[in-house]
Amino acid sequence: MTSDDGQISLDQQAATIQRKGRKFDQVLEGARKLFMSKGFERASVDDIAREAAVSKATLYSYFPDKRLLFSEVVRTECQRQSDLAGEPLSPGCTPDKALYTIARQVMASFTSEISQQMFRVCVSEAKRFPELGELFYQSGPMAVRNEVRAYLVSATEAGQLSVEDYDTAADQFVELCKANLLLRAVFLNERDFPEEDYHRIASAAVEMFMARFAVVG
Repeated sequence: MTSDDGQISLDQQAATIQRKGRKFDQVLEGARKLFMSKGFERASVDDIAREAAVSKATLYSYFPDKRLLFSEVVRTECQRQSDLAGEPLSPGCTPDKALYTIARQVMASFTSEISQQMFRVCVSEAKRFPELGELFYQSGPMAVRNEVRAYLVSATEAGQLSVEDYDTAADQFVELCKANLLLRAVFLNERDFPEEDYHRIASAAVEMFMARFAVVG
């Protein structure tokens, strides 16, 4: 997609990135550290090159635009978080057990330190960098919601749940999993929540969801 002023979008630029080589990984890791600690504006190209132990010419050979580098960091971290949380469900798993597992994965995805860092940076930069907000939304929150939706579809088709509006049901389940954990993470900077908090909120989310969508009879 091309922007209204004729500029090439970040998605189009991202498709041209050469994602290979040791120095590419160095650039990405150096940029991740600085963007997450300083934000987009305060992390200069010189600082990133220094942190990554590469020349500016090498950095620009991969990322001619700092915004493109920022978006690649966000995209990569969202995928990494998704991979870490994506524990496969056991075959024949009952809906309540499956939903509990999913609830714990959802919680892990939004309470992790890197997720909170990305959330803060993306919110602070969203006004001047709206494409970044959309990228984070699609790669993070929407990716989680789509995984929940996929399970609801499969469980309903298997006769285990009775869901009609998959989108709304998936959104509701994700919000149930957040309870007060997200606000505590954002405003109180809490990280290591007690296991009993995770278990209590996940169990309550599953219980409420099953009360609405369990197959009766």
